[in-house]
Amino acid sequence: MLKVVFCGTPDIAVPTLVTLNAHPLVEVVHVISQPDRPSGRGNKLKSPEVVDCARELGLNIFQCDNLNREPEFLDQLETLKPDFFIVFAFAQFLGKRVLSLPRLGCFNIHTSLLPRHRGAAPIHYGVWCGDKIGGVSIQKMVKEMDAGDICVSTSIDILSNDTTPSLYEKLKALAPTCVETLIDNISSDSLQFTPQDSANITFAPTIKKEQGYLDPQIHSAVEVERMVRAFKPWPGVQLLFNQKRCKLLSVKMAEPSLAAGELTIINDNLYLGCKTGTIQLLEFQLEGKKATSARDWINGIQGKLPTISSIQETSL
Repeated sequence: MLKVVFCGTPDIAVPTLVTLNAHPLVEVVHVISQPDRPSGRGNKLKSPEVVDCARELGLNIFQCDNLNREPEFLDQLETLKPDFFIVFAFAQFLGKRVLSLPRLGCFNIHTSLLPRHRGAAPIHYGVWCGDKIGGVSIQKMVKEMDAGDICVSTSIDILSNDTTPSLYEKLKALAPTCVETLIDNISSDSLQFTPQDSANITFAPTIKKEQGYLDPQIHSAVEVERMVRAFKPWPGVQLLFNQKRCKLLSVKMAEPSLAAGELTIINDNLYLGCKTGTIQLLEFQLEGKKATSARDWINGIQGKLPTISSIQETSL
């Protein structure tokens, strides 16, 4: 029986924890997660989804802001003699003592094909960069972020209409299968490691709100279409209609040739010119209003098109 410690926080990690707990060769000796946080309008404390799952499964739970600063708990873990850790969306760096505590080391599940998109937002960047292929990698953790040798790597297609939420769900479903492969290889003593190719490293740092600010003078139509899919639901892609925020919810590439920043109506369709190329606006949400289709919006403006500007150009 392999003794496993699971470290994870959000719901993407839940199916993997369930799979681990159900595996006949695994004993999940502890689940480690982030502390409960205030949530919702009442700011009531809410547990991470992994903690809720662990409670339902009757597993031992430990919550902390920084595992490296919990020497007494680490002493306790050491007495359990774990074989390895599984780390998935834990949102904490693991120090030297933690990495060396389990017999076989710590294994991190990463939702890209490493070394591409190292960092906190690989799913967003997979869509944003127009990748055709994504997947899940499992790497043996080292001190450098996402730099460990790869022992499992499984790919999937990223479709042209995939959004961050849709790709998230695909990778969430794929991760348990990858963990089963890891366990099979460990139990059969056939685990093999492949160093990451340093020539192909790219990074996927945390997405910031301002990255969703659209500037038609700077962004191409291709970029805008990808941004709308990648930044759904947050931070969204925004620009200003008559100095009011407008969040683009659905767009597609279009044929009309327009100047950058030019907004026009052709055959009851709404188009916006970009640095290169044109997009058709299909659905958007104006500040203080409900989401609307472009067709419905056109019917209500009586031909009075708004002035378009970038949020960066204002004091908003």
